[in-house]
Amino acid sequence: MFKKLACLMAAAVAMISVPKAFAAVEINTADQAQLDSVAGIGPATSRAILDERKKNGNYKDWADLEQRVRGIGERNSVKLSAAGLMVNGQQRSIDAASKKSAHPVTLAKSAKDMNSPGKEDKDTHHASDSVKESQTKR
Repeated sequence: MFKKLACLMAAAVAMISVPKAFAAVEINTADQAQLDSVAGIGPATSRAILDERKKNGNYKDWADLEQRVRGIGERNSVKLSAAGLMVNGQQRSIDAASKKSAHPVTLAKSAKDMNSPGKEDKDTHHASDSVKESQTKR
């Protein structure tokens, strides 16, 4: 009984001590101070977000935000979402950003490198040739 009470007290203290920086901030209703409270958003970015929102209306989704505000791309939007920023009540999906993490050209180069013999392979090949040569001379 005492252990349960102690665990509940610890959980309550932990919930109270969580910083307010992780409070959700809705981008379409936030003012500059609220945007500045999100880790990763400074005064210049918050001003750009507000100016763009005033000029062209609310942000529809994360893709719309990424397209309209310079400096907020896929990687940055994932970090901002983790810090509490929301667009229309939605957090940024990590899946969309991770799909582009492996660039097709990089994958093609690495596949090419794997199929072509490296220096070690050439040295090994030469060593096997000399073994074959010595066997044929016997």
